[in-house]
Order: sequence, then structure tokens, then C-alpha cells
Amino acid sequence: MKILYISPEVVPLAKTGGLADVAGALPKALKNIGHDIRVIMPFYKMTNVPGPKREVMTIKVNGETVEIFETKLPDTEVTVYLVAHDRFFGSRDCLYQVKGVDYPDNLERFALFCQVILPFCQALPWKPDILHGNDWQSALAIAYLKTLFKADPFFARTASVYSIHNMGYLGLFPKDKLPLTALGWDQFKPERLEFWGKISLAKAGLVYADVINTVSETYAKEIQTAEYACGLEGLMQGRQSDIYGIINGLDYDIWNPATDKNLPRRYSPATLTLKEENKLELQKQNNLPQNRDIPVIGMITRLADQKGFDILAGALPEIMKLNCQFVVLGTGDQKYHDLLQKLQQKYPEHIGVNLKFDAILAELIYSGADMFLMPSLYEPCGLGQLISFKYGNIPIVRRTGGLADTVHDYNPETKSGEGFVFSEYSSQALLDSVKRALELYKNKAAWNALQQKVMKLDYSWDASAKKYVALYVKALAKIGIAAL
Repeated sequence: MKILYISPEVVPLAKTGGLADVAGALPKALKNIGHDIRVIMPFYKMTNVPGPKREVMTIKVNGETVEIFETKLPDTEVTVYLVAHDRFFGSRDCLYQVKGVDYPDNLERFALFCQVILPFCQALPWKPDILHGNDWQSALAIAYLKTLFKADPFFARTASVYSIHNMGYLGLFPKDKLPLTALGWDQFKPERLEFWGKISLAKAGLVYADVINTVSETYAKEIQTAEYACGLEGLMQGRQSDIYGIINGLDYDIWNPATDKNLPRRYSPATLTLKEENKLELQKQNNLPQNRDIPVIGMITRLADQKGFDILAGALPEIMKLNCQFVVLGTGDQKYHDLLQKLQQKYPEHIGVNLKFDAILAELIYSGADMFLMPSLYEPCGLGQLISFKYGNIPIVRRTGGLADTVHDYNPETKSGEGFVFSEYSSQALLDSVKRALELYKNKAAWNALQQKVMKLDYSWDASAKKYVALYVKALAKIGIAAL
């Protein structure tokens, strides 16, 4: 099967969030099981291209000249096409925004990116069976397939898939920018791209894709409800039969404590006691008392309400009174920066605060902490809990989205479950789950057995990649094409 994977970011070339991790891992897994998958993304100023690249062609779209380069995903045979345009991509210091403020011409930038894609396929020539778009930045390419290129015989056997990584990002822009998308005003209606008087680029994918998927089964159901659909519950309910959920996988070539070169001490289930040396180093780096018997709760997150920080703010003073330590890494809302800094001053022996992005420290937290906290209001998939499993770090999570699909509440009687789960979105429910985790931690034998169990779970991309192949088959069936 020939698949063109469209993403605005791809690890390790460019990243702002979890989408990049998926876009760097899923194509590799699909390639490994025999599919001809190619990736296309913008060529940003900060794009890290470690290997050679060559210019493939130059294309003119709406008076703009775009150069397209070809390279490979590092350590793979997956071809990546880089769409270069100096004003829109090559001269920006960031991908989508600066200091929390979106670039005002984001519609123009990603409309151009999408307008290049289909003519580029025709010029290769390379005829994709599947166009797989990801989030609002790529959605227009799917709309073009079903509108501007609807009668083009080159794409007569090409189906489309649209992946939602976070329903909260709808790609909203002023109505008067619609002509810049190359689509007509017939698209500005509620059943197309209009959303409360604005354009929603995400709707270009949600309306026109043959099938829609999101990154966990529970989130696929949640986004059909008023609570999680961000105002699009009618559209999502209308497309209910076309919506699927596939849990993200984890790239164990990267996330593996037995081979992770960034850890002070590598370990495996057979050498789990060595994990304590990472814990001592984590405590040292955070100026906390170095004591292997004190449980450490880790958290790596954006400091925002969506990640549960409003209820965590209410629980943290009580957590600080318990016999534990808390280490947090991340940036976000200033009010939570201030809160954490005040708590650190008040409880210097209990909390380590790292208001930054630090990939090496993140790996130390995964390997050194005993528990990993994810009290999210909503979480489409979540990778933190999957990484924690591999590192023997027990998750404490709220039952939502991908967290509900991957972490089940531990039952001390039956020994079932993989972590500590709460449902009610409240500080008290969060605190109760933390207390339950700390209580089990006192039973070293039971705790060790739980660590051994979660470290052996398999969330590799292999299984998820096969589910995506089945999804592509469904998309082809929608346009009357039998499985390839």
C-alpha cells in the first residue's frame, strides 16, 4: 500500500508535542511491515536534518515558489519530503507561535503547504492509495482531494484518513481569509468549514475524510459528546460510523531503560534494584534529601488546566504533608509557575520544581521516580503513562481518554490493574489516589511485583501499525476500492 503521511511536525526533525512522536514512529512501523509510506512536512528554520538531503523539484502555487527536498527519517528507509518556503517556514524561529501568540498568517502558511501536496504527487509521479492527514495544519489537503481534485483521474483510487491528536485545536481563522485557502464560498456553511462565523481548518478533515481516527478508543467516544467535542458534537455524532480509535504506540528503540544512554544507571526487570541509583541522582539534582526509601512522585507536563493543574493545585498542600517527594518538569501558565515556586520555598525537602524543557531530566524523572502523575481533565492518548510503564514507574491518572484505555485501577486483592485511577475531577479524588499509591509502596513485595508487571507490558508500534493498515482498508472500501 502507498501511503502519504502528512504532518506539520515529525520527530526528530521538528517537534512541539506528541503529534511529532507519532509522526516519527508510526511511519517507521508501517515501513517495517512492508508498506510504501512517505512523509511530507514543512521545512522549518529549526528543522533538524541529520542526514543528507536533495532537492526534488520546484513547484509554483498561487504565485508562490516552493522548493521540495527529500531526506530520510534517521536510521530508517522512510522517505521524508520537506516543503521549503523561506517567508512562511524558513525564517520563523518557531513552528506555530512565539511566546504563546500564534503567527497571524498561520492559515496562509499551512494552506500553501496543503496546496503543494497533490500537485507534488502528480509530478513525482507517485500515486498514493492513502492520504493520511494529522491535525488542522494538514486538513486542507484532504478537502482539496474531495473538492478541487475530485474529478482528477490520478486520484480516483486515493482514499483519505484524518487523525485527531487533540480536539481542542480546531484551526480557527477569520472568515475573510477563506479565499486564501483556494476554496469557494460554498464551503463557508455549518456543514462544511464554517464554525461560529469563523473558518475551522480542522473541519476540512472532519467533513471530508473517508474515515476519522483519534489516538485512543475512549477519546474516540468522548469527542462525540458535548463535553469533549469543542462545539462539534453534531458533526461528530453524524460521522459516528466513520470514527475509530487506535492507541498510540511507543518507540522502544528510544524508550528503554535497559539501553537508555542518558540514564546514570541502566536497568531491566531483572535488575530493577539498579533503578534506585537513578532515584538518588534525581533527588540530588532537585536538592531533595537523598533517601531511597522515600517515594518520589514525578510529573512531566504542560502547566495548564487541561493537564489537571487546577485540581492538583488544591491537592498539593496536602500531598506535601505526606511522607513523599514530588518532582515536576514543565512550563505553562504563569499562575502555576508562581504556585509551584511558593510551594518549593515552603516545602524545600518535599518538592523539586523545574520550569523548563529538559529532555535529559525527563528521562531521569521517568527512571528515578516511583510514581508518575497525570490528573488530566482530558487526555487524547498520553505517552507519559506508557513510558512510565517501561521504566517501572507506576502511573496515578484520571480515567479519561487514552489513560482510561491503558491504566486500570490496581486491586490489592486480585493484583489486577496497572496503576491508581480516579474518575471524579476533584482535588480530593486525586489526593485519595496518591494516598492509595503511597500505601501500597510500603509493601515492597507487592510494589516490586507491580513494577515487574508494568515493565513487561507491550505498547510497541507494531500492533498499532497493523490497526492503521486495517483503517486504511476501511477508507479504501468507502470509495469502492477493494483491499490491496
